[in-house]
Amino acid sequence: MTTFDDASAATTDALENQFGLADRIVDDAALANSVQRFREQGITLPTFAQLADPSTFDQDEKVGDADPQGPDARNLWRVHWYNDLQGDRVDVPEHVVLPSTLTGVDSPIIVVFGDRFPMITAHKVLAAYSCLAPRVVTGQFDPTVHRAVWPSTGNYARGGIAISKIMASRGVAILPEGMSQERFDWLDTWCANPEEDVIKTHGTESNVKEIYDACNELAKDPGNFILNQFSEFGNHLGHYNVTGRALGHVFETVRAEYALVGRDLELAAFTSATGSAGTIGAGDRLKEEYGAKIVAVEALECPTMLENGYGEHNIQGIGDKHIPLIHNIANTDVVVAISDKATDELDLTFNTDAGRAYLAQSQGVSQSLVDKLEHFGFSSIANVLAAIKTAKLLNLGEDQALITVATDGAALYPSERAKLMERQYGNEFTTTDAAAAVGEHLAAASTDHMIDCTDVDRRRLFNLGYYTWVEQQGTPFDLFEARRSQEFWRGLRRYTGVWDSMIDDFNAQVAAG
Repeated sequence: MTTFDDASAATTDALENQFGLADRIVDDAALANSVQRFREQGITLPTFAQLADPSTFDQDEKVGDADPQGPDARNLWRVHWYNDLQGDRVDVPEHVVLPSTLTGVDSPIIVVFGDRFPMITAHKVLAAYSCLAPRVVTGQFDPTVHRAVWPSTGNYARGGIAISKIMASRGVAILPEGMSQERFDWLDTWCANPEEDVIKTHGTESNVKEIYDACNELAKDPGNFILNQFSEFGNHLGHYNVTGRALGHVFETVRAEYALVGRDLELAAFTSATGSAGTIGAGDRLKEEYGAKIVAVEALECPTMLENGYGEHNIQGIGDKHIPLIHNIANTDVVVAISDKATDELDLTFNTDAGRAYLAQSQGVSQSLVDKLEHFGFSSIANVLAAIKTAKLLNLGEDQALITVATDGAALYPSERAKLMERQYGNEFTTTDAAAAVGEHLAAASTDHMIDCTDVDRRRLFNLGYYTWVEQQGTPFDLFEARRSQEFWRGLRRYTGVWDSMIDDFNAQVAAG
C-alpha cells in the first residue's frame, strides 16, 4: 500500500500542485502579492477551526453590518452552518426533524438547512472557500496574476465566484448550459464580465466530462488556476471538519431533546448526494464519532454507482457519470438512487398552495413544518428520500435517527418548477396531483434501486474511478491506489491544522502593514 511517506515524486507533486495539499509556502512572491492585496482591501481569513466553531470569534467584530447577500469580504466569516436567514449567529445550526406524518417511517430524519450560507444561499460556498484559502496562504494562488476557475454543475461555481470576488480576485464559472436560469441570473449580477467569465458547457447535470474538457483547455493558459471541486482535497477536508462538526452538534442537540422524554437516540446513518463528494466527507467524521453508516445518493436516471450507468436527469447539483477523486468510496455503506420524477413532483407539492394544503389537511403535517419546506431544493429532497429508503432498508426504529443536509432551497428553482407545471400539469397543480406525488414518492418509497454494500461492491465502485482519473485526467496511479486505504484519508487530516497555522500567519502579515 502506498502512503504519504513512500509516495513517488510524481505523486507528491500532484498532491501539492494538482490536488491542493501543500503544507508549505510554495511561492514567496505570490504570497507577498496576496498579503499586499488583502491588506489594501482589508480582508482577513477565518481558520477551519473557527468556521467549525464560530463561537470562538466575535461576530460583531468580524462581520459587523455586512449584508449577508452582498459582495463584502466580511462574509468570509459567515461561511459556516451557524447562520440564520438574516445572517445573524445562532447557537445551533438551524434544522428540522421530519416526523412520520411526512416520511412514513418511524425513524427521525434530521435535516440541516444549507440556505443560511451567505451570498449564494447554498452550502457550496464552504467548498469554494475550502479550496481557495489554502491555495492563497501557501503562495500557490496569486490574486494579482491568476483567474480562479470554478468547474461545477451549479452552486459551487456560484460559490467560487462569490469567494474569489470578496477575496479580491477574478473568478470564472464553468457550468452546463442546461442548469436552472436562476443560477445564470445570479452569475450575471456577480460577474464583472459575464460574457467572458461564465462558460456554458454542453448538456445538463450529467455532463461532467465536458466541464473537465473545458478546464483542461483553460489550463493551457498559466493565468488560469483550476479549482476542481471533484479532485481538490480541500473540499473533502472542509466538509470533514466544518460540516461534520456542525452535523454532530445538531445531532447532540436533538438527542438531548429526546433524552428529556426518556429516549436514547442513536445516529444510524448520514445520507448525501455525492456530487463532487465534498459534503459526503462529513460522513467520515460521523462514522468515526457515532458509527453512522454513510449513504451515497445519485439520480436513478444516471445510475453510475448503482449500475455503472449513464443518462440525464434534473436533480441539479449532484453531477455524475464518474466517481470523484475526493470520494472516499471505500468507506461507503449504502448506495441509493432517487428519480428526478420524485424530486420534481415533490418540489411542486412543497411549493404550491394545493400541495401545502394537501400536506396539512390530509396528511396531518404541521403548519410549522409545511412552512419550512421552501428550504428544500431538488438535491435536498433527494437526500430526504434517500434517508427514508435507508430507514426501510436497514429496518431502523424510532430511536435510530438519520441526518442529512438541505444543500439549497426552492428559491433556486422557480424556472424549473414553471417548466414542469406547463409540461405535465397544464399550469394547474391540484390537491389530487399532490396526493399522487405523496403517495408514489413518500408513502410508497421502497428499497428498490439500493445497494447495501459488500467489500466486493466497494471495490467495484472504487475501480470505476480509474477510467476518469488515471486514463482521462492523468492522476498518478500510486496516488489513485493509495485512496483505497482509510489510512490515506486519516493522513489527510493533518493539513487543516497546518493550514490554520498558515492562515494565522497570513492574517498577521496582513495586519502588520
